[in-house]
Amino acid sequence: MNLNWFLSRTVRQATHMRKHVWKLLSAQRDLLSPQAIEAVTAAVNRIRAACEGPLNRKAVESQMASLEDVANKWLKPYPQAAMRENVEVLLVAIAVAMGIRTFIAQPFKIPTGSMQPTLYGVTSNPNFKDYPLTPVDAGPDPDFEVPPLWKATLLYWFTGVGYDFKVAKADGQLRAADDAPQKFLLFNLKQRFQVGPEWYTVWFPPDNLLRRAGLVERSGQPTSRVFKKGETILKMKSYSGDHLFVDRLTYNFRRPTRGEIIVFETKDIAGMDISQQGQFYIKRLVALGDEKVRIGDDQHVYINGRRLDSTTPHFENVYGFPPSQPPMESQYSGHLNGKALGMGARYFPDENTEFTVPPNHYMVMGDNTLNSSDSRYWGPFPRENVIGRSFMVYWPFGAQDGRRSRFGWGTR
Repeated sequence: MNLNWFLSRTVRQATHMRKHVWKLLSAQRDLLSPQAIEAVTAAVNRIRAACEGPLNRKAVESQMASLEDVANKWLKPYPQAAMRENVEVLLVAIAVAMGIRTFIAQPFKIPTGSMQPTLYGVTSNPNFKDYPLTPVDAGPDPDFEVPPLWKATLLYWFTGVGYDFKVAKADGQLRAADDAPQKFLLFNLKQRFQVGPEWYTVWFPPDNLLRRAGLVERSGQPTSRVFKKGETILKMKSYSGDHLFVDRLTYNFRRPTRGEIIVFETKDIAGMDISQQGQFYIKRLVALGDEKVRIGDDQHVYINGRRLDSTTPHFENVYGFPPSQPPMESQYSGHLNGKALGMGARYFPDENTEFTVPPNHYMVMGDNTLNSSDSRYWGPFPRENVIGRSFMVYWPFGAQDGRRSRFGWGTR
């Protein structure tokens, strides 16, 4: 280690210059004459010796000037050198970003409400996506005021709450619509639809915008609705799902532990419908390989006969509900079996059914137990499917209409 590098700014500049010239020499070595290679190499060695010898700023500056003259004389100039260097820096930055995404932290967007109220997915008012379109005015009433554009923009970028309001410019029927929004990175950029002769653009729309607004059928085809000039086509208040980083590094050194919120790929899951496979889900890890699992009528999971409760690490909130409180949507209500759900949680239809997790497999459940497609329905999955654990919510920053802010490290 050259101590002069720490003591002298001139030495640092000379070292940078030497490395740059040596890089150019290495790139052009097959194009240069032996005389040129020898001259540049000698100049590089002289400046190295000046930097590593007794500290003498004037001697270093002299060798820098000499190296510059030699390089200008013998090295071939690059056309558009500044652009080439910028492109090189950009490519290195992209490679570093891809490396971080692949091995350290991967961005992920919560698509559904299965982990509410710990992590929120995309919701909206109205939400025809979860209602039939017969009659067409079914579903929630959008009884809210649309703020001015400047205020709506600030609210969206700070809290993730968006407002979309479109009024018909002319009489006409809904004729066409984009299949999906155009994207920029992880964010939806815009989506268009046509009513009569006019096209309308919605900026930063939520997922399934037109389905939520009741403008397209479940099949994706536009409805037959006809609008009069001045009539409201679209009035929606949407809540963006949490955007978080997935820690892809930790599980290279240890296995996931019970209660951690993990992201995994839905492949090779025998009990899952094929339409659900090939996606990424986020759930709370409940059971590990070779464990015996059942869900009691008391809304608690039992592992090898031991009851999980609010004293179990990572389950403090999940099982912190009052015993007298009935299960509620998007509230911590423990975990329900098929008997309590009144529908087919086929792996746990009642409290007496016990399932043994195969070796090297996991079972997961959502915190929103009334509305979560999880291992109660499709069973265990291979541990190789795990991508990483929930690490940090990086957007939205603020609270959303009474919902606590989830922004920050870990899951608060």
